Amino acid sequence: MKYILTLIAAIACVHAPVTAQELEGTLKTIQQTKTIRLGYHESSVPFSYRDANKQPAGFTVDICSRVANGIQQQLGLDKLDVEWVLVTELNRLEMVRDGAIDIECGTSTNTLTRQKMVDFSLTIWLDGANFVVDPARSAARKLGDLAGKKIGVVDNTTTKQVLADTLKRDYISAEIVPVGDYVAGLNALKAGKIDAFAADQAVLIGLAAAVRNQFRVLLGEQSFSYEPFALTIRRNDPDFRLAVNTVVARVLRSGQIVEIYQRWFGSLGKPSPLLVATWASNSLPD
Repeated sequence: MKYILTLIAAIACVHAPVTAQELEGTLKTIQQTKTIRLGYHESSVPFSYRDANKQPAGFTVDICSRVANGIQQQLGLDKLDVEWVLVTELNRLEMVRDGAIDIECGTSTNTLTRQKMVDFSLTIWLDGANFVVDPARSAARKLGDLAGKKIGVVDNTTTKQVLADTLKRDYISAEIVPVGDYVAGLNALKAGKIDAFAADQAVLIGLAAAVRNQFRVLLGEQSFSYEPFALTIRRNDPDFRLAVNTVVARVLRSGQIVEIYQRWFGSLGKPSPLLVATWASNSLPD
């Protein structure tokens, strides 16, 4: 009888709800503070930006909002405050690494080099870098058409490095001009300070749509890189990464991702077969 009671007690411990004392890392901090800090960008339209009401908005922001709700449920919290923190292309990874934010909700590409500093969620988007020009000044459609020209690109991005590598590989002599953010890049293009502006293609499409009434741009014919986007989180925190991926996988698996896509990209038509395949391959079962 004593053995049976001991066994029942052991089983009860196994199935007992997780307590704050059993949590570690980011989840423990969130449990204790009842706050999650999410980083967003000012002008990465339509993924992560500040809207007319000065509020975070965009495709990735919507996904992060669902992640916050999911983590609240996982922790059994009656309330979870979401603190939105504005980040830049230059400081976003450091903000995650140093603990200033818990998740970066932007347009970060998952690369092996970046994994030395931060970790990433499951892939939420697949993109490639491209460029836009001012059709009043240029008819360039391929990178080769920009030989001898100035190409603007946001500093500290994968696009900058892949652009430099592609120009070198294809023997294209062009000057790379770093800019602070996407808006600065468009402004430089409009002012004629650069001949083209390079960034992730979906971002360029979003920016072009946002400024179509003030400034018309022409998109290049072909992307020149592979960019798998993911949410950025801290390294060496497997429990938090699992908590984030549990929500992301359910968003992908349940079809919520299609609803989010329609909200931000519906005017462009259906998602590409490659993007659908990316979502399917990352919609892991529970």
